[in-house]
Amino acid sequence: MIILLLIAPKVRRRRLVDLVSDLLDSRPDHGAAGLAMAEFSLPETQYTQTGDFSIAYQVMGSGPIDVILVPGIISHIDHMHELPGYTQFLRRMSKFSRVVTFDKRGQGLSDRLADVPSLEERIDDVRAVMDAIDSKRAALVGFSEGAAMSILFATTYPDRVSHLVLFGGLARVADLLPPNLSPSAIEERLTNLVKRWGNGAFLGNVFASDVSNPEAVARIAKFEKLASSPGAIKAYILANRRIDVNAILPCVRTPTLALHRATDLQVPVALGRSLAAGIPGAKYTEYPTGDHAFWTGDIETLVGDIEEFVTGHRDAGDADLERILATVMFTDIVDSTRQAAEIGDQR
Repeated sequence: MIILLLIAPKVRRRRLVDLVSDLLDSRPDHGAAGLAMAEFSLPETQYTQTGDFSIAYQVMGSGPIDVILVPGIISHIDHMHELPGYTQFLRRMSKFSRVVTFDKRGQGLSDRLADVPSLEERIDDVRAVMDAIDSKRAALVGFSEGAAMSILFATTYPDRVSHLVLFGGLARVADLLPPNLSPSAIEERLTNLVKRWGNGAFLGNVFASDVSNPEAVARIAKFEKLASSPGAIKAYILANRRIDVNAILPCVRTPTLALHRATDLQVPVALGRSLAAGIPGAKYTEYPTGDHAFWTGDIETLVGDIEEFVTGHRDAGDADLERILATVMFTDIVDSTRQAAEIGDQR
């Protein structure tokens, strides 16, 4: 691929480097050169202690605001960089913040456990990570199950949370079960899930747009296996069914932004609306399309909304590109016109 850049005369060198790096990172090439670029930009995994447990975390960026991403039911902060869009999402966030990701206890690269911790115990993982990076106050971005965890942390340690962003969240996990389902039917569903763990089926609704893509399903299956064992995920699911933060929603005093996609197949949008309605003064934004995974789909709009809510302005994305870039022409010899049409003028 050949990239020809015609640059406006006042472009700063750092912005030019960021632009070229973004373009290179978006290439579909997974060869040695592509891997070298990805490995060069990946953050280092570090560990901190909470009690007897080691919690794995990564830091990207050095902005004036700390943003802690609180994960959903499973995570693996190293492997997730292999999932399309994830690293791009973090890099975009790092343009205005110091963004931190972590694996909660029992998941990914953090210590595995014999017993699943309660939600009250899990929030100590957030505190431990903040202490490790010397963060006195941070914005929490809670994804899926992480939304409830973030709400509990914000009400327990209100002085340490500047903003609360909830993506694809819900207040009561049991609401995900079909109504009037018998206990035996619930147990059967769980047994079947554990039997199929590691083939990508569990996360099918999280990455709904990719279920017909064998290559994507293989990546998702690997993610499942690396993030958790079958027995551990069963224990987590059983424990998560007890999560219900409805009673503390009125106690939230932190500025809150709730984000949800109308086509989310994992957490129905009605549950996201209800979550936002229960928090005093919460702002709710609904996107018409997209999957449950936050790093898929229209990343720029999503991160732009987060940036504007947390910083009060929105100037690290499209607006900068319009000022910086006069023309981008890339030639691929084969199918170049189709590629240019798919990527679009802005990119």
